[in-house]
Amino acid sequence: MKQIIEGKPTRHRAPQPPASAAPARVLQVDDESAGQRLDNFLMRHLKGVPKTHVYRIIRSGEVRLNRGRTSADARIAAGDQVRLPPVRMAEKPAEDAARSTPAREFPILLEDEHLIALDKPAGVAVHGGSGVSFGVIEQLRRARPQARFLELVHRLDRETSGILLVAKRRSALTRLQDQFRERATGKTYLALVSGQWPARQKTIATPLRKYLQEDGERRVCVTREDDPDAMPALTLVKLQRQWPARPLQGLPAMSLLEVTIKTGRTHQIRVHLASSGHGIVGDDKYGDFDLNRRVHKQGLKRMFLHAWRLQFTHPAGGERLTLQAPLPPELADFLPPSDELPPHA
Repeated sequence: MKQIIEGKPTRHRAPQPPASAAPARVLQVDDESAGQRLDNFLMRHLKGVPKTHVYRIIRSGEVRLNRGRTSADARIAAGDQVRLPPVRMAEKPAEDAARSTPAREFPILLEDEHLIALDKPAGVAVHGGSGVSFGVIEQLRRARPQARFLELVHRLDRETSGILLVAKRRSALTRLQDQFRERATGKTYLALVSGQWPARQKTIATPLRKYLQEDGERRVCVTREDDPDAMPALTLVKLQRQWPARPLQGLPAMSLLEVTIKTGRTHQIRVHLASSGHGIVGDDKYGDFDLNRRVHKQGLKRMFLHAWRLQFTHPAGGERLTLQAPLPPELADFLPPSDELPPHA
């Protein structure tokens, strides 16, 4: 495309400022950065490097944590050493990207000087990366330029709505993340699944394994306990309500479940429920694709999975808190009226 200067086309582009190549280097994690995810730590030190490239050098093993291969979600500790390969840095760091991120506030369930508990809508990633330019945290920082510190405590899948914690202080971040790591939190989701869930089935303890599809997309499957890549996973299920098939609408029997996870594996709830023969309604990765098309016609255009309740200890006061986020309208409206849904004993 030709540039136009004073109405006359030019034959040559104006020279672009070259990107500078940063040499390989080793970063030592300080106390202020301790507890962060590796990808978030790198984003701050590699400003101007595309997020897709940051994730690529982590996956390829070019980034080393204490001389070993690592993953994007690894938690770093004070004194850790992170080796970075040579990367090309743009002369203008991510300022343009930051300007293009829209400022956005989200519904607040609780906020004080230590943390924010917000109700994340479905369809919004919690952070940018892997093809997503920005997420909740980038939009929140943009909306609050005066905030000195805003960091995600944990994650939710892009398709999942519900409670998400953001720390406003480094001390709050580390204490909350310690609770998640030590399984001292209570995370309960509401999931609508196909079929009549057996009330006696209250525990799923099948190990999980990550794998990549041919197109490079990450997936998870159940596996054997002797699989060297097996990750222990524990899911507790409580049947809340269920109702029979609705033939006139082309819908099968369905069950509304309270699902509590004791381990935080990728896609844990989705894979555990699907492997039990009761996939989450609307799940486009592990669910029933034909059923998804039918419920879409009935008005449900997303996965029916909602982070409903969260229990944790306040990082400053030590008070045990229980937060609850009601079902968003697009999920609540899909359910039959309460008088058609007798609670299951």
